[in-house]
Amino acid sequence: MIELEGVPELIDPVMVAAFEGWNDAGDAASTAVAHLDKEWKGEVFAALDAEDYYDFQVNRPTVWMDAGVRKITWPTTRLSVVRVGGEKPRDLVLVRGIEPSMRWRSFCNELLGFAHELGVELVVILGALLGDTPHTRPVPISGTTSDADLARRMDLEETKYEGPTGIVGILQEACTHAGVPAVSLWAAVPHYVSQPPNPKATLALLNRLEDLIDVRIPLGELPEDARAWQVGVDQLAAEDSEVAEYVQTLEEARDTAELPEASGEAIAREFERYLRRRDGGPSAGDRTRPPMPPKPGGKDDDEDSSED
Repeated sequence: MIELEGVPELIDPVMVAAFEGWNDAGDAASTAVAHLDKEWKGEVFAALDAEDYYDFQVNRPTVWMDAGVRKITWPTTRLSVVRVGGEKPRDLVLVRGIEPSMRWRSFCNELLGFAHELGVELVVILGALLGDTPHTRPVPISGTTSDADLARRMDLEETKYEGPTGIVGILQEACTHAGVPAVSLWAAVPHYVSQPPNPKATLALLNRLEDLIDVRIPLGELPEDARAWQVGVDQLAAEDSEVAEYVQTLEEARDTAELPEASGEAIAREFERYLRRRDGGPSAGDRTRPPMPPKPGGKDDDEDSSED
């Protein structure tokens, strides 16, 4: 059951979702959605009932103190809305949570029912996986969809994967059956440095999301965090000759494989992003959160607009 506190009227809404767990190597995907929520000051307005989807022996609730009163936070999936301002404002519905323990089909149906109610036009699901990729090179981002028309229009791959899947794959498939356009963006995280956080992978996901939905995302300290992360891994690799040799092998394989792709198109895409960040898009200060939605039964027409 979705616990609603009213539903705002949204402008060209896109749902962006990420889930902690199997689909979230280095916490890169969930951190990306958390970044959007923080930068645009999103406020949670709905949550799925934790009892329906989570095994509390796997994802335990946490106890905390509030002014001397003990309170409990239950693991769940929460939704918030942020408004991206500028000449063409639009809203993002942010979905943050933990991969559910059970009843995945019902879980996806709840989210899609909510997306339908809000008029969501596109669902973007972020994920991260472990891969044979060197930390010294740009993070590979693969964009996949089950919609052939969407794949052509947005220069994405049609999903051809076969094998075990997580909630990202299940939600994308549910979107396909429901007729909702959906895209999955996956970051490849070096398997030899998989522990979170991985700000470089988070930054790469946000850059690809920025291109996909045509909004300018304020990056805050992420670029500097990504540089510091890489320097730290460089130092660790330099201290172990076997790791350094292995990284060099990955670099050579990556450079050889991608040499044909060092094309004018790739260079133009990066240059366009640079121009957009320099003077082509609204500044981070133009972003505001939408007013909180009215309480159920309220007569006020003005719309006001957690991690686990």
